Amino acid sequence: MKAFTYERAESLEGAVKSAEQPGARYIAGGTNLLDLMKLQIETPTHLIDVGRLPLKGIEPTADGGLRIGAMATNSAVAAHATVRAHYPVLTQAIVAGGSPQLRNKASVGGNLMQRTRCAYFYDVTKPCNKRAPGSGCGALEGLNRNAAIFGASHACIATHPSDMAVALAALDADVETLSPSGHKRSFPILELHRLPGEEPDVETHLIPGELITAVVLPAPKPGGQTYRKVRDRASYSGGLASVAIAADRIALGAVAHKPWRAADAEAALAAGASPDEAIARELEAATETGRNRFKIDLVARLVPAAIAQARGVRS
Repeated sequence: MKAFTYERAESLEGAVKSAEQPGARYIAGGTNLLDLMKLQIETPTHLIDVGRLPLKGIEPTADGGLRIGAMATNSAVAAHATVRAHYPVLTQAIVAGGSPQLRNKASVGGNLMQRTRCAYFYDVTKPCNKRAPGSGCGALEGLNRNAAIFGASHACIATHPSDMAVALAALDADVETLSPSGHKRSFPILELHRLPGEEPDVETHLIPGELITAVVLPAPKPGGQTYRKVRDRASYSGGLASVAIAADRIALGAVAHKPWRAADAEAALAAGASPDEAIARELEAATETGRNRFKIDLVARLVPAAIAQARGVRS
């Protein structure tokens, strides 16, 4: 690990001001960033600890939704009575993620900003455009069993690892941020992450130093919710594919560079298609890269099963 300086932020304004300096990074729970620093994949020169800022509240909004502070821990969100009662897909997704120990430390904002678990990203001896732009993508001709089937490019076929973000995408959540200039903005979570294109190292639409301050859920829509995830083993293993169902909305995880909203499947369902027909429509745009062909078949089975579960239909 390379040398760095450390600052404990005392205010939001102070945090984003400090973030203007080159090489600065925010840290809260540190469950992903510290691992990346140890491997010298991330080499920040200055860490700004935002974990103690007053951003842990989980409060109702005036329109019947819920505002979740970015520093709230994953455990606190999953256990919150309102989340469990009205947004159960979010609780299920968080519990399907890391271990209890990780959930106790990981923050909402940090969860959204975590980086891929692609083996080539983590191996500094291998080419990876995300880690070292211009070096190539080792996964294209290598170990690509867990590669993306949606939205990938010749520069990167990695997937986003967050379970929580998939549930938030299905719930139509908004993200609130504060920039170093003091500008506040709110935008749909689907606009947070980028597809890889030619610049897979640029993973979000945040400007340098912009800090996520909250996630806002709209009032829950009538209809069932569920989260289903498939992985090689029940713990300490990333997902092969996942799906979040929230009423008439469908989001997929571990299949793209970002949480993937299944808009074509949603439209097909609204037009009267069966769940099998709807996901088949979505999968028309799917692509395979060698060893990940099974993911297409897996999603084709996983989504109808999740829809049936959300609708209360016994399989």
